[in-house]
Amino acid sequence: MVMKSKTRILLAGLPLAFLAVFYFYPLSRILITSLIRDGVLDASHLHRLISTSLYARTLWFTTWQAAVSTLLTLALALPGAFVFARYRFPGKKLLKAFTTIPFVLPTVVVAAAFQSLLGPHGLLNTGLMKTLDLSSPPIRIDQSIGFILLAHVFYNYTVVLRIVGGFWATLEPAMTEAARMLGASSWQAFRKVTFPLLRPALLASGLLVFVFCFSSFGVILILGGPRFATVGVEIYRQAVHLFNLPMAAALSLIQIVFTFGLMWIYTWLQRKTAVPLNPDFRSDLCRPVATGRDRIIVGANLALMLILLGMPLVSLATSSV
Repeated sequence: MVMKSKTRILLAGLPLAFLAVFYFYPLSRILITSLIRDGVLDASHLHRLISTSLYARTLWFTTWQAAVSTLLTLALALPGAFVFARYRFPGKKLLKAFTTIPFVLPTVVVAAAFQSLLGPHGLLNTGLMKTLDLSSPPIRIDQSIGFILLAHVFYNYTVVLRIVGGFWATLEPAMTEAARMLGASSWQAFRKVTFPLLRPALLASGLLVFVFCFSSFGVILILGGPRFATVGVEIYRQAVHLFNLPMAAALSLIQIVFTFGLMWIYTWLQRKTAVPLNPDFRSDLCRPVATGRDRIIVGANLALMLILLGMPLVSLATSSV
């Protein structure tokens, strides 16, 4: 018994020691650097985050660009989630795996992919200049908010596709069919039946995308240029360029608190989406692409997905060779 107790203490002690060294110690140092100055409590740096217009604008830009990125990602990925949840077609598993590639790429590579596609010397601009005999690039979105939003959609598309699509596949189609039989249109059936059931998955995926965009660093730094700075970029500037560690720590503390709160809500919502409404429902009841309407819906969504996710990757591969 004594041996077992020692083994349990050792097994519990190793992960706790790891967390203490690599998690709690860095957090405590951030807290101390932010709030303690010469051994005395000093919250002046936190006050400056609100009172100084530069930091207030940075916090505002970080928040609204993350919100817009999230809405765009939901709007573009929701039809794709429907297609993967309700239709059966050749290459479905391969295409679903393909959508994961952007998410696992480093943000620097994502930024480089969009530069190679839509930058001043990118694939599209170079092709249009040669074809139309132009002297300057016709597509000028480099270092713009549109460039940032497009890259965020590219990066987070699969989050919505997998979370919402996976939950959608557990919903019994008979509920929507019953609404249609009672006289509801397709839009009314979606708005009054499907959408309320999907709300936990939409909120969970939206929160997760918002967190990723709120903490975005590489995409903003490379594609946004000096005009745009999120909290993460400003932390980098304060720490590396200005060597203002107390302000960098204060900004880090704000980002940690904000992210922790959102992830707590996400975890609560994820528990709701993890339980299917009908455990006996089988996702292999997805219908085949049979009618002309089905072909248009599936074809249009897959074309959008391949253009949005495939062209930056193809452009990056082409420019590299």
